[in-house]
Amino acid sequence: MKTRLLKVSSILLVGIAVAIGCSKDEETPVPVVASGGTTTAADPNASAKTAIKENYANIVYANYKDSYDKAVELKTALVSFTNAPSAANLATAKQSWLDAREPYGQTEAFRFASGPIDDANGPEGQLNAWPLDEAYIDYTSSSSTSGIINDVSTYPTISGSILDGLNEQGGEANISIGYHAIEFLLWGQDDANTSLQTSGNRPFTDFIVGSGPGNEQRRKDYLLAVADLLLDHLDLMVKAWETGNSNNYRASFIALPNNTMLQYILTGIGTLSKAELAGERMFVALTNQDQEDEHSCFSDNTHRDIILNAQGIRNVYTGSYTKTDGSVVSGTSLKDLITQINTTIEGEMNVLSLATISNTSAMPVPFDNALTQESVGGSGPIMTAILSLQNQGDKISEMADAFGLTISID
Repeated sequence: MKTRLLKVSSILLVGIAVAIGCSKDEETPVPVVASGGTTTAADPNASAKTAIKENYANIVYANYKDSYDKAVELKTALVSFTNAPSAANLATAKQSWLDAREPYGQTEAFRFASGPIDDANGPEGQLNAWPLDEAYIDYTSSSSTSGIINDVSTYPTISGSILDGLNEQGGEANISIGYHAIEFLLWGQDDANTSLQTSGNRPFTDFIVGSGPGNEQRRKDYLLAVADLLLDHLDLMVKAWETGNSNNYRASFIALPNNTMLQYILTGIGTLSKAELAGERMFVALTNQDQEDEHSCFSDNTHRDIILNAQGIRNVYTGSYTKTDGSVVSGTSLKDLITQINTTIEGEMNVLSLATISNTSAMPVPFDNALTQESVGGSGPIMTAILSLQNQGDKISEMADAFGLTISID
């Protein structure tokens, strides 16, 4: 994800709800007379909201823990590859990267929700920032000596602390670490001719000292340093949401007033659905028809990014997350709460949620070539998925309104 929001055409933004943080009165409050004779309004849905809070925290923790565990597997594969570069070990490392993206893509539903991933010290930009200027890291088709890896005089040593400090230094596209830095080092640049429908094809010899384009050991060092940073930053999220710590973010989240909690959660999934995913990640790419605007351009895995983001939204709505081992974390959900309050909106939201999963899954692969086969405002599969995500975002705003809340998702 880009660390910025947003550059989206106003076509996408008409009708979005505004004014975050203002809470309306609860729906049909029940009057309660206190012992002193004063009247307060009890929330008939308080227990359900508290249960939603606990279940959401459990899902967030499980999802980040899966992401961390898959990153450990990725690091193991990268060590094996750098110790013995070969076509087979490179293929294994690539598959490990793809596998690591499966749980992480679903965690995107926890963004934009005032949580630790996005706060002032949050690691989102160190984990998943994009688009990435390849020339900031390594050689490209237009320059054989570009990048930190090939600049031995300025950066005589490759280390995690140095690379962390260089991330986005001098510009948003100067991304030195995270999933997409690893992706570029494994796949290399994608071919500009999208009609070939191929991903990047970096040779494994780039990591064999004396057999590649130069600085092969530094390329190995870079790859492993970024993998270590990935684990460090994911570990921050695991610790932020784990149970049994009275001083972490989870404890603060559980202590939030129920309506504040709901605003955070609904703002997160609404913003991801409409402004970020439908807008920044898809509409901008379709408008520009430029592979540089797609999320995982080197591996051509952008379609999975989009599908997983949509699945993450449904996970939050239904209060259910299927872990990588097949077990399920579930409990009281937004779906349960809206069923109690407005069955019409619940039915409409459920239909939209399922349609969004279906429509994103129906997009042709690879995404960069599919972009060139349709246009904004048409009836192609990408535009259909965009509209589905837009409508889902609007329905999330309606759901917030039914809860007596106002959110902003633009």
